[in-house]
This record gives sequence, C-alpha cells and structure tokens, in this order.
Amino acid sequence: MSDDQSYSPEVPFERIKVRVSAVVFCGNEVALLRRDRPSNIHLFTTIGGNVFSGEPLDAALSRELEEELALALGVGTEPELLWLMDVRVTRPGNTPSPRKLHLIYRLHVSADVRRALATHEFDKLAEGGHEVGYVQWIDYRQAAGLPLFPPMGAAFARLASPTARPSTVELPAVTDNEYSWI
Repeated sequence: MSDDQSYSPEVPFERIKVRVSAVVFCGNEVALLRRDRPSNIHLFTTIGGNVFSGEPLDAALSRELEEELALALGVGTEPELLWLMDVRVTRPGNTPSPRKLHLIYRLHVSADVRRALATHEFDKLAEGGHEVGYVQWIDYRQAAGLPLFPPMGAAFARLASPTARPSTVELPAVTDNEYSWI
C-alpha cells in the first residue's frame, strides 16, 4: 500500500464496516427496535448489528436475530437479501465514524412465533450500563414517517406487499446531507 493509500483512523468514513439487519414481518407488521432519547424523542432501528471480523454473514445475521429478538434461524422463512445501503453518517462521540454497508434481509414469522419473541433488548454502552431497545411491531407502510435508521422508510412504503420484490436492491446512499443522527 502506498503512503497516499494508507489507513488513518482519524479520518471519518475511512474504515468500512458491514452491518447485517433483518426486517422481520408478521403479516403487514415489521419488528423495529425503538430507542428512547431525551425530550421524548424516539429513534427506530432495524434488528441487527455489525459483522465481526472473519464472521460469515449468515452467522452474523443469526447471532443478531437471536440476541435482539430471541429468534432462531429456521423458525421463520429463509432470510433473503432485500436491500443494500451505503451509509456515511457522522455519529455522536469522539471516534471517527466508519462507512457502513448495510445488508438488509427480509424474513417472515407466524403469529405464534411472534408471540414468543423478545419484547426488548439491551445494548451495552461504551461508558457502561445499557440502552434498552423496545421491540415494536409497526405496519410497514407507516415506516416512511418514522425516524428510522438506516433511513429506509420510503423503501418500505414502496413495497406493494410484505412479500413484494423491490424494484432495486441498492438503496440510495446516505450521508450527513440526508440524515442527522438523533
């Protein structure tokens, strides 16, 4: 690697991370995590997280579904890659933000399976303690009006049904011009 191509951890978006997430449907509703912020502001996120170094994508997706929903792969439909999103958004904190490639999978569960799933999850915070994420089932067509990260609510709203194929797999890239972290 030449000097002009070397890695510098102080430069935002120089590191690339991969995040797997799942949009888990039960009928017309999709499971999202609601994270409560000060001043009664809510941030919604998809079920998922970062892929560990060397971890296969399917193993990462399985791990995240189990951690956040207590959902084992094979209980619902086979996950299918629905969307890919390139995100370069500055996050709060002192660490330079990575560029993240979001691989968004879709699967469906029955009402019986849904009743047995987790209702909340705990994310460890860097400064100690936990942040609670509450699982909320929301009609997927209403996602366009939510503060959702990754910001794919409009793509949800364009789906003709929970099983419809999207018109494109690659969603528009997201930068600080289109999104501000809550």
